[in-house]
Amino acid sequence: MEEVLGHYKVLEKIGAGGMGEVYRASDDRLGRYVALKILKSTFAHDQDRLRRFEQEARSAAALSHPNIVAVYDTGIHNGAPYIVTEFLEGQTLRKLIAQGPISAKKTAEYSRQIAQGLVAAHEKRIVHRDLKPENIFITKDDRVKILDFGIAKLTLLPTASSDEETIALMTTQTKVGSVLGTVAYMSPEQLRGQTVDHRSDIFSTGSIIYEMLTGQRAFSGETEVDTMTSVLKDDPPELSSLRQGIPAGFEQIVRHCLEKDPEQRFQSTRDLAFSLDAVGGTASGSQLVALRKQNLFLRRWLGWIAVAALIAVLGIALGLRLKPKTIPVYQRATFQRGTIFGARFSPDGNILYAAAWNGRPIEVFSTINGSLMARSLGFSNTQLLAVSSNNQLALDLNTGQSGFGREFIGATLASAPLVGGSPREILQNVTWADWNSGNQLAVVHRVPGGEAVEYPIGKVLYKTTGWITDLRFSPQGNKLGFLDHPAISDDRGFVRMVELNGKETTLTKEWQSADGLAWSRDGKEIWFSAGTAGMQRDLWAVNLNGGLRKLVSVPGGLTLRDIAADGRVLVSFDQERLAMEWSSLEGSETRDLSWF
Repeated sequence: MEEVLGHYKVLEKIGAGGMGEVYRASDDRLGRYVALKILKSTFAHDQDRLRRFEQEARSAAALSHPNIVAVYDTGIHNGAPYIVTEFLEGQTLRKLIAQGPISAKKTAEYSRQIAQGLVAAHEKRIVHRDLKPENIFITKDDRVKILDFGIAKLTLLPTASSDEETIALMTTQTKVGSVLGTVAYMSPEQLRGQTVDHRSDIFSTGSIIYEMLTGQRAFSGETEVDTMTSVLKDDPPELSSLRQGIPAGFEQIVRHCLEKDPEQRFQSTRDLAFSLDAVGGTASGSQLVALRKQNLFLRRWLGWIAVAALIAVLGIALGLRLKPKTIPVYQRATFQRGTIFGARFSPDGNILYAAAWNGRPIEVFSTINGSLMARSLGFSNTQLLAVSSNNQLALDLNTGQSGFGREFIGATLASAPLVGGSPREILQNVTWADWNSGNQLAVVHRVPGGEAVEYPIGKVLYKTTGWITDLRFSPQGNKLGFLDHPAISDDRGFVRMVELNGKETTLTKEWQSADGLAWSRDGKEIWFSAGTAGMQRDLWAVNLNGGLRKLVSVPGGLTLRDIAADGRVLVSFDQERLAMEWSSLEGSETRDLSWF
C-alpha cells in the first residue's frame, strides 16, 4: 500500500545516503513527481543529525539556481523529518565516470555548470563542503544539478546585514576538529579540522574535474589514512601523463584549484567559472579571433560612401625582449571575438585590457596568476587607461567613442583598486591618463579649443588644438611622452615629450598613422608604433635626441600597448579591411558595393 506524507504519495525508493533514504513521490496538489528524502528512523532522535538535516533544507531552500536541486517543502512524519525536492531523471556523475573518462568538451561544460551553481551558493555565504561525483547529478538534457547541502556551512561576514544574521542563526556549526565529507575530495584545511570557506569547495571541484578527465581520482590510497595523507602532501600526476589531447588550459585550472594553501587557489568560484569559459572554447575546437577597432579616419572617401572597418587582433605578444638582431617570440593572450581598446601590464606581471567581446559593452579584464585565462573586473562601459605601482586603476567611465578612433569623448576619469572596490570619480572630460611612480596622475584634459596635458591636475604643461593619445610617464617620472595628432579624429601624428618644467620637444616627424607608445625600461628611448603608408604600422624607438631605429616590422601592422619591467612587450597585431556601402537618403536601404 502506498504511504502518504501530507499531500505526497510515496511511490518507490530510488536511493539512500548517509543521513536518509530518497523516494520518488507524487505531489497530488500540484500534479508532479518529486523526490522525498526522509531521515533514517535510527537517527530520528539524534539531535545533531536532526540539526544537520534541517540545515540541509534551509541551506538549499535559500538558493534558486538552475544548477542546484530545487527544494520545495519540508515536514515531519512519525517523528522523522523529510525534505521535498524536484525530481530528477538522469544519473549521478559517479555513474557517468564509471563508464570511462569524459570528453574535454563535456568536462568543460559540466565543470562550468558546477562552478555557476557554486557561485550562487557562495554569494549567499553557503559552503557545500561535501562536493563529490555522488553529489553531482547529470539530467537527461545534460543539465548539472548539485545535490545534498546536508553538511553545508553558512559563513557570516563581519559586516553581514540583519537578514544574513537570521540565515546564519538557522544553521549549526561543525564542531571544531571534526571531519565531515568524503576524504578524497576534501581540502587540506577541511581534513585538518580547520575553519573552511568557499575555497574548500574550489579544491573539491578541482578533484572532480581531474577525475572527469582521467577517470582516476586525483588523490587515493589503500586506506582512508593513506588517502588523507595524499590530499595533504601529494600533487596528482599531470593530466597529460594519463590521457592525451587534454587542452593545456585544464592543467592550469586543475593545478590552481588543488593548491594546498587556500590563498594560492582561485579566490572565487566566479574566477573559476571565467577560466572554464575560456578553456571551454579550446575544448570544443572553436577558433576564436579577437578583433580590435583601430583609429581610422577616412580622409579620401566621398561623403556619400559609407565605410566600415574590421580589425583582427591576431595576438597580444609576450616575451618580446627586443635587442639588436633578436628574433621576437610571441605568445597569444586573447582568444575571443570582439574589440580591444587598451592593454597594460599589472605590477605582478598579469595583463589588464579593456575589450568589448561578442557585441557586449566594453569591460576591463585581467589574466589570472600569470596564465592566459582572464576574468572580468566588473567595470562595464569603461576604458582602461593605466595601472599604478600600488594596483590602482585609472579608468574612463561611461565611455563614448568618437568615429573609428581610440579617442573617447565625454568620459569621467576615475580610480579604482585592482581587486575589489567601486570607482572613485576624479575629473570630467578626460581622454588619457597615467600614474607616476608616486601614484599621482597626469591627464589629457579636453578644454576649450583643444586638449591639454596637465600635471598635477589643473596645471597645463602642453596644449594642442588637435588631440593627444598614449600619455606616459618616463621611468624616472620627470618627463611625459605622448602622441600629438594635429587634426581631430585623424590618426596622423608625431611623438612629443614635455618635461615637468614645461620644456617641450618634438622627437619625430609626422607619421601617416601613429597609435601606441611606451617608454623603454631605462627611460632612454620612447617606443611607439607608426607607419608612413596606410595603416601599416611598425614598431619604432626614438631616443631623447631624435635618433630613430626600427625594432619590428610585421605584415598588417601592430600597435604597442606596454613594456613590462622585465622587458616583455605587449602588442596587438592588426589587420584592417575596408567595406564600401551605399545608403539612400531616407536610410531605409543599405547596399554593399565592395565587390564592385
